[in-house]
Amino acid sequence: MDKTLVWLKKISEVPGVSGFEQRVKDLLLEKVNNHVTVSYDKLGSIIFEKEGQQPGPKIMLASHMDEIGFMVKNITKEGFIKFVTLGGWWEQVMLGQKVTLLSAKGDIPGVIGSKPPHVLTPEDRKKVVQKREMYIDVGASSEEEAKVKFGIRPGDAIVPYSEFTVMANEKLLMAKAWDNRIGCAIMAEVMEQLALEKHSNTVYGVGTVQEEVGLRGATTSAGVVNPDLSFAIDTCIAGDTPGISEDQASSKLGKGVAICIYDASMIPHTKLRDLVIEIANENQIPYQLQFTEGGGTDAGRIHVHAKGVPSLVLSIPTRYIHSHHSIIHQDDYQSAIKLLMAIIKKLDATIYNKLVN
Repeated sequence: MDKTLVWLKKISEVPGVSGFEQRVKDLLLEKVNNHVTVSYDKLGSIIFEKEGQQPGPKIMLASHMDEIGFMVKNITKEGFIKFVTLGGWWEQVMLGQKVTLLSAKGDIPGVIGSKPPHVLTPEDRKKVVQKREMYIDVGASSEEEAKVKFGIRPGDAIVPYSEFTVMANEKLLMAKAWDNRIGCAIMAEVMEQLALEKHSNTVYGVGTVQEEVGLRGATTSAGVVNPDLSFAIDTCIAGDTPGISEDQASSKLGKGVAICIYDASMIPHTKLRDLVIEIANENQIPYQLQFTEGGGTDAGRIHVHAKGVPSLVLSIPTRYIHSHHSIIHQDDYQSAIKLLMAIIKKLDATIYNKLVN
């Protein structure tokens, strides 16, 4: 496995649901720390700063570290785990899936329990099991064993389990948490490459916390950075699978980084959007235009910080987001890195002033 795949395997498999991002942060520190100045906000977001050769604009690259998951709510007398969800889940992707519970005594495997079809009536088979009715089986025989032997307690994090997989088409990669570990991987790679490049800006690569539960780390980290421009690096829905129309999701795997023209949390800064499209065309970097009517990103909070921050979302098209297993294309990952590097190398104080005046 080459260096890039080893890195993507690590960053996708590491557990880090909303509010429990420390292990993701440790990985980012390990990769980027030697090239930058490091600081934090008070919620846990990590901020990597790299100064350029000139006092140009402050550019914030925001990628959220958290993935959707669960938290222990209580333990039944029989030793089963009741949970609350962290982030947006659809019940039909949950039953029968493996999870990892992060307890005080270590990581514990489990599965979201499901009834066999043999005991279901024809009517029951048509019903969607509600989240509040679900439970996790960790193999405990009682509440006492779960608490004393396994070290489980209310408030513990529960993470979807999925092994990083290179598919038969080797450009396609399947894993949990591409939303948004692929954004974190892109941000870290850009910050590494900036150590070898000349540019006229101060760049802040930010791993934000708690995006999936309300864009919270974006709010607090923007308060630390006080950026002039921002790019949220995230995922978007790939519209290239059965049942999803072009009108619902326009981006496709392998066609390039997706430049967002609209989402429910932000209308992109149009001058910045047009500049980025121009840079992509000049450098022959594959891209596609996409929209998201049912969600938002960290840019939704950053763009209204202080007096306003011209912002844009760059996304990696992803199949099956907000489930245990999602799929991306390596070419889209590479095009995102190339585009961000080209943007940073082109931007300076003169171009920034034209954007905002």
